[in-house]
Amino acid sequence: MLDVQIAQELIQQGLSFGADFVDIYVEQTVHSVIAIKDQKVKDIKTGTDFGIGIRALFGDKSVYGYTNIAERAELLRILGLICGLDQKSGSGRAQALKLQRTPDRQPAKQGLDRDAGYEEKIAWLMKIDEYARKNPKIVQMDIGSLQKWQTVQVFDSDGMAMEDQRHYTRLPLTAIAADGSKQARAFHGPGGGSGWELTQGWEPEEMADLLVKRALTVLHADPCPAGKMPVIIDNGFGGVIFHEACGHLLETTSVEKKASVFHDKMGEMIAHEAVSAVDDGTLPGLWGSLNMDDEGMPTQKTQLIKNGRLEAFLVDRLGHMKTGHARTGSGRRQSYKFAPASRMRNTYIEAGPHRLEAMLSTVKEGLFAKVMGGGSVTPGTGDFNFAVEEAYLIKNGKIDRPVRGATLIGSGPEVLRKISMVGQNLELSPGMCGSVSGSIPVTVGQPSLKVDEILVGGEA
Repeated sequence: MLDVQIAQELIQQGLSFGADFVDIYVEQTVHSVIAIKDQKVKDIKTGTDFGIGIRALFGDKSVYGYTNIAERAELLRILGLICGLDQKSGSGRAQALKLQRTPDRQPAKQGLDRDAGYEEKIAWLMKIDEYARKNPKIVQMDIGSLQKWQTVQVFDSDGMAMEDQRHYTRLPLTAIAADGSKQARAFHGPGGGSGWELTQGWEPEEMADLLVKRALTVLHADPCPAGKMPVIIDNGFGGVIFHEACGHLLETTSVEKKASVFHDKMGEMIAHEAVSAVDDGTLPGLWGSLNMDDEGMPTQKTQLIKNGRLEAFLVDRLGHMKTGHARTGSGRRQSYKFAPASRMRNTYIEAGPHRLEAMLSTVKEGLFAKVMGGGSVTPGTGDFNFAVEEAYLIKNGKIDRPVRGATLIGSGPEVLRKISMVGQNLELSPGMCGSVSGSIPVTVGQPSLKVDEILVGGEA
């Protein structure tokens, strides 16, 4: 990692160039990937990435550069390059740095620093393949594991000198079923901020059964009808719609540019009073949790919406400077190659009072979106188009037959106002989020909820 004295010298040099603020981000990441396809180990990859990013702020202008060479001369060269255009006489004095380790809210028992063996991992994954293939309609299995062990240091001209350890494990599992010319795919990707001990909570047979049931349900489903109708979106990954179509609009990355429809709505009702939403980076063991953000600030629980009212934005250092809103420990980045930006962590709609059966009973004809898939969103407006991986028609208050090819089409801000019932069954699910500072681990979530009307696209 980086010697504290070199960090101190770099920061002081940046202030001497006239910068108002300087910070340094140091990262070392160990990766391990196992890929299994059709009962054969297709790939095993391991590697280590190291690099250092340096940022200088001149007023609210940010300049950033990075290198994977930790030598003093190279770091001074990078600093000179990024400050070159804005350089002026400066007299700022950097505070003394003393490196500290963050308190660890989610220690890993079997991270890559004390890892389980490849034989153990491969045997566990192979059992999923074996159990799934007991059904003759499962024609392909793509399964594997992704693990990461990351050590980061953050130094800044305010005296910040923090080091943190982060562990991630995820299991991307895909089953493909076929019957004649028909084919269907099911995906499940559990993950968390932990090591291989993540698998201790699940049995391979349980994982296989989930994939097979989902794939066969979609395989034999009828085409989905199209039109405007009430939709009940189930818990867990259903929260991807709020994340993509609304959550990004609450990041100061959008708010500071007035590119978000919510930029001037603080304190106003932006959702139905049944809706409360949170972004919480402190939850132990979750995929999107952190001890500190990538600017060295401890993460926190941020109440974004309370009973329909906008309470807060997600704010990094630069967002605070440009908007005046208090920082929320939300400065995140994919790696040292990216400057930090305000990003989500674990973002979810909070549980409400209703049972799923009660919500279903209010719908004469509609759609139950059991499992959401991917989609696209228009930045700034939150207009979205999301595929539903597993869906059912609702008839007279009951779940009816499965349908395939359903898409949900609408606007995030509009949908927030049409959520009239929120369930008790909150569930969270991991995913990857892409934005200006790269692709990062996040958690989405919600209980089941009823949207009174939404446009459903379908094949029927």
